[in-house]
Amino acid sequence: MLYIGIDLGTSSVKLLLMEGDGTVRSTVSKEYPLHFPKPGWAEQSPEDWYCETMRGLKELLEGFDKSKVAGISFGGQMHGLVILDENDEVIRPAILWNDGRTTEECAYLNQTIGKEKLSEYTANIAFAGFTAPKLLWLEKNEPENFARIKKIMLPKDYLAYRLTGVHSTDVSDASGMLLLDVKNRRWSKEMCEICHVTEDMLPKLFESCEYIGHVLPEIVKELGIPTTVKVAAGAGDNAAAAVATGTVGDGKCNISLGTSGTIFISSSEFRVDENNALHAFCAADKAYHIMGCMLSAASCNKWWMEEIIGTKDYEKEQEGVLGLGENHVYFLPYLMGERSPHNNPNARGVFLGMTMDTGRADMTQAVLEGVAFALRDSLEVAKKLGIKIERTKICGGGAKSPLWRKIIANVLGIKVDILESEEGPSLGAAILAAVACGEYRSVEEAAGRIVGVADTVEPEEELVRKYEERYRQFKNIYPACEKLFA
Repeated sequence: MLYIGIDLGTSSVKLLLMEGDGTVRSTVSKEYPLHFPKPGWAEQSPEDWYCETMRGLKELLEGFDKSKVAGISFGGQMHGLVILDENDEVIRPAILWNDGRTTEECAYLNQTIGKEKLSEYTANIAFAGFTAPKLLWLEKNEPENFARIKKIMLPKDYLAYRLTGVHSTDVSDASGMLLLDVKNRRWSKEMCEICHVTEDMLPKLFESCEYIGHVLPEIVKELGIPTTVKVAAGAGDNAAAAVATGTVGDGKCNISLGTSGTIFISSSEFRVDENNALHAFCAADKAYHIMGCMLSAASCNKWWMEEIIGTKDYEKEQEGVLGLGENHVYFLPYLMGERSPHNNPNARGVFLGMTMDTGRADMTQAVLEGVAFALRDSLEVAKKLGIKIERTKICGGGAKSPLWRKIIANVLGIKVDILESEEGPSLGAAILAAVACGEYRSVEEAAGRIVGVADTVEPEEELVRKYEERYRQFKNIYPACEKLFA
């Protein structure tokens, strides 16, 4: 049988066709515009998502036996606010995860309602990208639109609605709304009251691999697929990517080096750190995960390479990096502020320690090491929760660099596994569809059989020791700069 994974990203939708054994048969990507109506705002049209997804589905299935399509599921950008009226029509453009208009609302939630209460209700605190602060902003600034709301949705779930007619979401994506009682996997009545919404305005909750409905007859006709095609709820992009990297089951870890960076740790138990430095979310395998999210990861290296030194030859620049663990230059990778563990939108990038003999290779090395040190910050929080991590998968554009992989293995002091193939959330979504259709008994079984490791980077004892000393120095820089950022 064939399974379709749809990854609704910020700049494009990626579609993937997978056989039941995990073989990827085809991939298609379709772009759509991103709008910035005011500085710091970011919006998109849900209709663009739907139109490009339908175009992509038709292209994806060309040349294949459509009668073998059994299931569809989703991964997608998290936190975005999609609102529908009584006719299920979109009221206004979606406000996205990277929209920064909710500073006042986050301050109200974290300071007036209080971080302790938010953590009690949702296991998390307010960040500018989350959905609940957007609702408060909408009520204050667009009351006429707020009054028309009949359904509140997340981006990928709007696609699921258009395909099935079902208002649904999954617990992993809902975890990033600040409206979910994560521990108990149900909507938080307290947060609904705080945001002045009712529970019937929220979609029905499902597990990520759970069947939500069949494809609508008009979609079946348009695509030429069977009426029996099942649609599974899917997962937020990081949770879907975790499935695609085999990061399911207790104590598994994945590091993503994309535009932003994440360290994702799966857990059979519900855990929250005392300062809410890490996100505590539901996972796609009916368990939980904690996640450290840094806003600038591979984008730091892109900025340094292309904007500052003016080259796209990343490999050549990294050839000049020598003397790992001995660099005298440090870099704070907070070019867009920072989430984990500092939660400081005012944080900024900093170079420290340059001397007259500092060269561009030292600066390049500092950027790569700075991102690794920032990932280590989140790992240290996880260690305080009693979590012991000995190895991690790695994915994302930055993971293509052998040098960066080596730096991360030694800064974190853990083994780094390189995947045989990397398809990201679209593969994770296809795996979830296969589980929903009974191809596999569980997400863990499916990931274990489909995901393979090609190579492993081992930490080196002497280099780990050197980086331990460097990391202790790195930890002192942010506290010294914090007042300057403000």
